[in-house]
Amino acid sequence: MLQLILYSLIFITTIIFINMIHPLAMGLTLLIQTVLICLISGLMTKTFWFSYILFLIFLGGMLVLFIYVTSLASNEMFNLSIKLSMISLILFIGFLMVSLILDKNSTSFFLINNEMESITNMYSYFPENSLSLNKLYNFPTNFVTILLMNYLLITLIVVVKITKMFKGPLRIMN
Repeated sequence: MLQLILYSLIFITTIIFINMIHPLAMGLTLLIQTVLICLISGLMTKTFWFSYILFLIFLGGMLVLFIYVTSLASNEMFNLSIKLSMISLILFIGFLMVSLILDKNSTSFFLINNEMESITNMYSYFPENSLSLNKLYNFPTNFVTILLMNYLLITLIVVVKITKMFKGPLRIMN
């Protein structure tokens, strides 16, 4: 049920993101979506380490985006749309009602057989949860990991070489 609520919140923040005008509000909506996606990915696996790393990567990108946007659009007014917030609230309540109706665990609460419910909940997640996370660095997948490390290193070197040392910021300081 929690995953259905998180999916509905992601859907609502996507609709809000489409209707945003101010760049800082878009960044805040993107940050909220990142947190929700990290929560979903953490709930799908036994450990939250992947979602934690994903959140830190997105947060670093958001910091760069925040600095860029504040240098370009620093004096724009930020206003909140009441119509958009009411539509979002109605959508969230609708998704919550549908998830309560469709959730099998809330209806099985009234049944007597709790042993069968515990067995179904134990195997309800993805099958890779039974595997160890150390397989990332073992034989078949270690080449992909090394390839990604080399790709990031080459990207870092290219970005450092492309940037101009004597060019100033986008915003002119007087």
